[in-house]
Parts: sequence; C-alpha cells; structure tokens
Amino acid sequence: MRNVVLSFCLLAVSSAALAQAPKVNINRAEVERIEKVLASDDMQGRRTFTPGIDKAAEFIAAEFKKSGIKPAGNEEYFQTFYMYKTGNLSGSVKVNGTEIPAAKIVAISTKKELSVDGSYDKIHIGAQDTFFTKYQRAAQATKNTIVTVDPAHERMFNSLRRRNSFTELANNLVFVLNVDAANEVSGTLKQEVEQQRLRNVVGMIPGKSKKDEIVIFSAHYDHLGIGKPNEAGDSIYNGANDDAAGTTAVMMLAYHYAKQKDNERTIVFAAFTAEEVGGYGSQYFSKQYDPAKIVAMFNIEMIGTESNWGKNSAYITGYEKSNMGEILKKNLVGTGFTFHPDPYPQMNLFYRSDNATLARLGVPAHTISTSKMDQEKYYHTQEDEFETLDIANMTEIIKSIAISATSIIKGTDTPSRVDTTQLR
Repeated sequence: MRNVVLSFCLLAVSSAALAQAPKVNINRAEVERIEKVLASDDMQGRRTFTPGIDKAAEFIAAEFKKSGIKPAGNEEYFQTFYMYKTGNLSGSVKVNGTEIPAAKIVAISTKKELSVDGSYDKIHIGAQDTFFTKYQRAAQATKNTIVTVDPAHERMFNSLRRRNSFTELANNLVFVLNVDAANEVSGTLKQEVEQQRLRNVVGMIPGKSKKDEIVIFSAHYDHLGIGKPNEAGDSIYNGANDDAAGTTAVMMLAYHYAKQKDNERTIVFAAFTAEEVGGYGSQYFSKQYDPAKIVAMFNIEMIGTESNWGKNSAYITGYEKSNMGEILKKNLVGTGFTFHPDPYPQMNLFYRSDNATLARLGVPAHTISTSKMDQEKYYHTQEDEFETLDIANMTEIIKSIAISATSIIKGTDTPSRVDTTQLR
C-alpha cells in the first residue's frame, strides 16, 4: 500500500508539472521544412563569402519577418559588418635592434602601412595563458598593442597567421612570436588589405516589464561550402546538423515566442555567420550589447542526432559555470526531457562555440547540443545531410528548450553569472 501511495504521489507531481508547461507552437512539419531548405544543395554549403551563404541569410531574414519578430540589425534584419583580409606582409621589424623574419609576425590592421613604435601598449601571452582569452583582451583594447607570444603557443600563432582575416578593430595589433614581454619591438610593416562583407541575421521581441534585460537564442548558419568530391561524387558540405539544425531551432523559437506574447524580458534571435572560420559573427554581435544587460544566452549547436543518453536529452556546455542548467532542468520536471552536463570536458567545448565571447564577459552563455563529439560519424563531411537527422527527436529538443526557458523569459528566474576571475 505504501508503494502504491508513493507512486500515486509521483504521478500527481509529474501531471501537475505537465499541466503547467506552456503550450509550445512548434511542429515537426515546420522543423522539417526549414531544415530542408538550409541544408539543401542550393545553399552550396553556406561557406562564408559565397553566394550560398547570402542565399541562406536572405531565407532566414524572410522567415524572421514572417514570424512577426522585429528587425534588430543595422540593415533591417541584417547585422552587416566587414572583415579584412591581409596578404603579402613585408617590412622591417626589430626586437632589441635585431631584425626578425615576417614568419614570426602577424599584423592585424586595416592600414596598408603601419609603424610599430614606443607608443604601443604591450600584452604578453605566456606559456600558461589561454591564447584566445589574451587575444580577446588585445582586440578589445582601444590603443595600438604589441602582443608578444610565448613559443608554447606557436600552433595558435601560426593558425592566426594563416587565417589572415579579422573584423575591424579600434586599434592596430602586432603579434610577435618567440619574444619575451620585456623586449623592445619597433619597425614599419606593409601589407595588402581587402574588405569583405559579412552578415549576421538578427531579430527581437521587446520585453514588457523588463525590456532592458535580454535573453538570446542563437546558432551559426555558415558551414564549409564546396570541396573535393567524396567517393560518391558529392562535393557539397551541406551542414545539416552543423549547424542548420541549430539555426532551424532559433527560427522555430522565433515563431513560438512571437505567438506567446508573454515575455517580460526582451528576446533576441541571432543567426551568426563565420563561426567555422573563427567565430567572427558572434564576436561582432557581442560588441553590440552591454553584457551586463544580457541575462542568458541559449546557443544551439548540432541537435539533429541523439545524445549519449538517447532521445529526449541534450547536454549543456559549461554546466558548472552558472546555475542556468539547474533552472532549465527545474522547468522540465515531468516532461520526460533531461539536460545533462557536458560529457566532453576535455574538449573545452564551452569556449569553442559562439557562446564563448559573452561567457568570457561573465554572461551565463551556454551551448545546448546532442552531438557525440567523440564519434559523430558525419561531422564536417559531405554526408552531413538532411536524411541523417532525427527530425522527430530534434523537434522535441526545440520544444524542450522553449519550455526550459520559460521562467527566464518571464523574468522569475535569473541565472548566476560566469566567474571571469578564473580566466587567464
């Protein structure tokens, strides 16, 4: 009899939780429609700086407009900005009077000629520092900066040199490899500079009583484009899971919340460009907002396959860095869906996706994913196509994200901030 009563009580709690769950305006047919368009061959793999990504951006903007959310870009739904590609670096740079080769220098500047002199500030990236964290600090500086780099970061330095692309900065940055922080660096550099257009797609729903507090739903819509044909003769990297799936989720959430019309906080929906080539879209986006006003960021990445725990489950990167995950789990009690901590902490996923820039500024910005990163069969291959996705499960994940965010959207829960004092 005791077990029967206990079972009845648990059933009553679960039923109550389900009864209180909000109506979710998300259906499988619409998820399938949007996903199929984004992952189609017509989009040519959505590579940055190609006609395919422009076509994808126009489609996302049209869907945002159709949903009824308001534009939040600098050109309607488009958040247009520019990257600069540099080449043929030459000149003479000396360290303590000794000239060093161009292979040990990276210049990040929109200028075709720049002088490196004593007026530059200095930042040193030591062997124990996180390269990207110090890079971000240098990029956010307002004065020209020389960044000396310890040999331990030679791989990251060379990656930066090969990429030779950056968004416009308020300062000039000169990175010098294998140089101690105390050394004097001086000289003149010349380079070619090419301007290239990029576009995030951004919409929003203004909040009511807490309109200055922002909740973000985001994903990146770019992918790898067209490459060498595989054995089947397919050359298009469709990126159905990475990350047309996440972008589809953001678009479906825009439709959902536009119909709900009960958000006390402002909701921003962002589809980022250029994640695959360095995260430039989310970096630019992050500079357009005061991080102190951002309450939470739900970044959604690769949700088209089952997680390690099977259906009706996903994981949250950086779970332990704020209590946002606990809030989401609380809101899902009785639904049958469960969020888990990131099972791949050794991969440092928390700082490898579009949530990273805001997380480094203290925002509880986390990525939601189901991707089995140690065994994801179609990751970054031409086989990442619509047919490989579990659309039914993906639909349930999107619904569960909507339900889990309810108390944050309504302003009754506020996630704790990420501790930035632990970042080097």
